[in-house]
Amino acid sequence: MATVVLDRDDMRRTLVRIAHEIVEKNPDGAVALVGIHRRGAVLAKRLQALTSELLEPRVPLGDVDIAFYRDDLATRPGAPVVHSTHLDFRVDGRTIVIVDDVLYTGRTVRAAIDVVFDYGRPARVQLAVLIDRGHRELPIRPDYVGKNIPTSQEERVYVCVDEVDGEDEVKIGPAPEPTKAAA
Repeated sequence: MATVVLDRDDMRRTLVRIAHEIVEKNPDGAVALVGIHRRGAVLAKRLQALTSELLEPRVPLGDVDIAFYRDDLATRPGAPVVHSTHLDFRVDGRTIVIVDDVLYTGRTVRAAIDVVFDYGRPARVQLAVLIDRGHRELPIRPDYVGKNIPTSQEERVYVCVDEVDGEDEVKIGPAPEPTKAAA
């Protein structure tokens, strides 16, 4: 049984707050948002709309696929789901805000940083996450956090967005049972 921790209105308010924090922390406006596929890219697009209401010109938006940058690629069952990476703006000298839905071990963010640096050398990299659930394995800390949700290893955070799931909400529930590899 999953418990809802953020509903549609909570998510909207949280993203508005994060957008304001991004603008306040980057007054020069030389910032771009880069979402991690899948839900991070959706959240980045929403943040772009919100930050662009506060900044001129419109904040550049990109998205990255980390499928082939993962450090566990060889141990994951099945073929990775691959999306395109779009960084249609100059990365060099700009503040890049990587956006993801849930920060857990930090490995996904590390992979996203690797992708960004393949496109250039940003002035700095910041991290915005909707949910920080703890359990870090790498020394990665978000600059912008929607909500800190302490969880156990036996729990999973489910972020649902209209564009992918048909609803906006964040739930915590039991982690799915691991599937057994075919022998």
